Amino acid sequence: MFIKFTSLKYQKLKNRILQALKIYLFTWLSCILFFLYFTFSRAENLLELISWFLSIATRTNGLIIIHVLFLLFYILFRSIKYYITVYKTKGSKIAFKQFLIRFLLPIFLLVIIIKGFIYYNQNENFDYKWNYEAENKNNKTKKRFLVDGKIRGMNAFNVGRRKNLQTSEYLKSNIEWIAVIPYFYQETENSKKIETPDEIGNWSRRDSGFIKDIRILKDKDFFVMIKPHLWMSEGWRSNINFKVESDWDSWFENYRTNMIHYAEMAQKTNADLFCIGTELKSSLKQQPQKWLALIREIKSIYKGKITYAANWDDDLSFTEFWNEMDYIGVQAYYPLTKNSSPNLEEIKNGWDKHIVHLKEISERFNKQILFTEIGYRADTKATIKPWEWSNTFQRFIRKKSEETQQLAYEALFEKLWNEDFFAGLFPWEWTSSDFPIYKKPAQNTITIWYGK
Repeated sequence: MFIKFTSLKYQKLKNRILQALKIYLFTWLSCILFFLYFTFSRAENLLELISWFLSIATRTNGLIIIHVLFLLFYILFRSIKYYITVYKTKGSKIAFKQFLIRFLLPIFLLVIIIKGFIYYNQNENFDYKWNYEAENKNNKTKKRFLVDGKIRGMNAFNVGRRKNLQTSEYLKSNIEWIAVIPYFYQETENSKKIETPDEIGNWSRRDSGFIKDIRILKDKDFFVMIKPHLWMSEGWRSNINFKVESDWDSWFENYRTNMIHYAEMAQKTNADLFCIGTELKSSLKQQPQKWLALIREIKSIYKGKITYAANWDDDLSFTEFWNEMDYIGVQAYYPLTKNSSPNLEEIKNGWDKHIVHLKEISERFNKQILFTEIGYRADTKATIKPWEWSNTFQRFIRKKSEETQQLAYEALFEKLWNEDFFAGLFPWEWTSSDFPIYKKPAQNTITIWYGK
């Protein structure tokens, strides 16, 4: 009797373990398929898709996303199994009642709470009067740059998607320069390996997309800056550091391969400006001679103008380097106020000390300052730390303020646009989730000033 009881108990335990294992495996499979479905467009073939997925799955952020998806799927499958069991044992009425009370009601209440937070944070009483008269009604740019030398730019992704709409909206906003931004990848600050093209000048599908975009822009008389970005899943490119010189050599050779590849693209497409680096402070400091050699190599391939995008607080003492540039590029996320929801005068006053510094730099190198990036979130704290991106939680709790964003751009133009040392700007970014410009009052402010 004892043996039989033990055997039955063991069998039940075994069945439960097998059931749990099936749900677990099925959940993981569903999660991975769901993840692959939404990343399929990133790959050219199945092998590349698998390779890309594995690279994501071994990073911290990727693992967090996958495990959150797994948890959601697991809760869903366990809930379905539970209500099926209730339906079989207690009937449809009880199953439906429990489904309403224990499943739908908590979800409903959670949605109501989230919607309440969103409504409170997104509701803004800002009555902006749009100036339609300032918009460009032509089918091509007016090329004001050739008259006054001011760069009326915009950082913009996916120019090739919905091409006609995108280019017509840029034209309407008096934008004349577009920054085309190819990304290449390195995992962390300590990774010496950077993603490189298979062969310099051999265009991948993504590269061909950029080339096509540039040709579309050129047909509408846009000027183009090619601005390759080194992207990381963890850390910041400005903090790249290695203790061993051979690691620096390996890293820089990978970086050089990318820059020569895009210099070839810039020459092939007749791009008007090429940005040879963005926020790579530690590399400039550690390998100055390699940078000078890279500049010489780029200039032997690309015959247009070049710049480099230094962060706003970088030390610009590398004289030989800056003497080779046509513009002194700055990622201009300067802190302007200490308070949220500032008025126009507060923001303008915040520019004063930065303008003194920018003038000194311009005079030292006898070159104009170009804001390769500048942007403001559409929230009340946008001018305090403009460089900050929002994580999911911050987007949830930050108080929307398109007025603060609009005032920040108005202050920028009022303080800098008519300065001789100021070459122009590329706002970040046309349709960004954090720094949106399209269809915001800030767009109209840019349109008005670019039209002057």
